[in-house]
Amino acid sequence: MRRASVPDHPSENSITDRVYADGVAMVQLLGPQDRLLRVVEKEHPGVDVHVRGNEITLTGDADAVAAARSLVDELLAMTRAGHALGESDVTSSNRILRTTADGGPRPSEVLGEAILSSRGRVIRPKTLGQKAYVDAIEESTIVFGIGPAGTGKTYLAMAKAVQALQRKEVERIILTRPAVEAGERLGFLPGTLTDKIDPYLRPLYDALNEMMDPEIVPKLMATGTIEVAPLAYMRGRTLNNSFVVLDEAQNTTPEQMKMFLTRLGFGTRMVVTGDITQVDLPQGASGLRLVTRVLKDIDDIHFAYLTSDDVVRHSLVGRIVDAYSEYDELRLAARRERDEASEFANRAERRAGIPRSGGPRDHLPKRGRS
Repeated sequence: MRRASVPDHPSENSITDRVYADGVAMVQLLGPQDRLLRVVEKEHPGVDVHVRGNEITLTGDADAVAAARSLVDELLAMTRAGHALGESDVTSSNRILRTTADGGPRPSEVLGEAILSSRGRVIRPKTLGQKAYVDAIEESTIVFGIGPAGTGKTYLAMAKAVQALQRKEVERIILTRPAVEAGERLGFLPGTLTDKIDPYLRPLYDALNEMMDPEIVPKLMATGTIEVAPLAYMRGRTLNNSFVVLDEAQNTTPEQMKMFLTRLGFGTRMVVTGDITQVDLPQGASGLRLVTRVLKDIDDIHFAYLTSDDVVRHSLVGRIVDAYSEYDELRLAARRERDEASEFANRAERRAGIPRSGGPRDHLPKRGRS
């Protein structure tokens, strides 16, 4: 028998609910060394969980038991559909259930949609935000995926690109990103121009090798079916029948963004990804920031905004993103407060007739006068 710790003070209104599953589904639900069960217990600390044979017993307050029962039912539905569960799936499922309490897609619907299956690994959306993002890529010609690190913006876009190529919906894949330094200088790096630029494109190569047979990728690149290139190489081209992904778009200038978007040809889909909180441009004039205002009302262009809730990396990443967002909000609030205080002081000086320091030269004594 496996069980969670019994609450110190069980409620007088406690109820008990039971869930039954076949042996295979139960083993998959528990996970190695009962790791998945421990995640269920962590997500619902107010529920006492007992497992005996093929029976799961849930004891606790009615609302808590109902929530835990919904999670267990969804996890069992995914195991029966052939979904190999991981700890992140349990956490994501519980978050989805909390978000869609009043209706909406179920975790088994969100997490059960496979985009690609490669080398024993299935790529699928893991959050509601990612599901909406993937659906937008399917439905719109141009999609902007905007959000913090770890939300799967580029990875899911590339998975959809490979899927479109395999389905013969497009003839080629073009992956690009601006070669912008994050504190370094290209000229001081060793090697030829190609050697200097390749490290900026390495994340795209790595993702391709995860999604396709690494032996096939070089052949497709040699024939031009897959192209990985810096953004500067896009100028002057018209991209037809292609799936184009622009990564790290927060580091494009407004002129580069306009240049890239006007490469759109017939039968082409574009996905633009970036994090507007991590701009590495010297002047900070990001084309991704501007485009959210310029193109927001154009049909067939979709802006998908991902948040820390969509982070699928280590749990600390979501908390780091939230901490930085909170810091930025406090800093902006302090700046607004300083600006308002300065404006108020200036208005008060003008009403009192007090000349401002550094004001018109008429207030200064003229040279040569005694």
